[in-house]
Amino acid sequence: MAHTKAGKFVLCVANDQCPDLEQRKVYQVLPDAKAAREGYLRIVDESGEDYLYPEEFFVDIKLPASLAVHFTAAA
Repeated sequence: MAHTKAGKFVLCVANDQCPDLEQRKVYQVLPDAKAAREGYLRIVDESGEDYLYPEEFFVDIKLPASLAVHFTAAA
């Protein structure tokens, strides 16, 4: 996964008709080692909440730290 000081980010390339994900949109990934071992990512989705989604829905992207802070979910 792509890492910056503000977090890591992925690009949604598939959503399997899931209304809480938009294809071609950047999402923040929250750390979740257990989910990662099982092939899932914890994503902050369109609802503003974090949920598990299949890793194959996303591709890693690398954002400059100055841009990544604009994609980071509010604490």
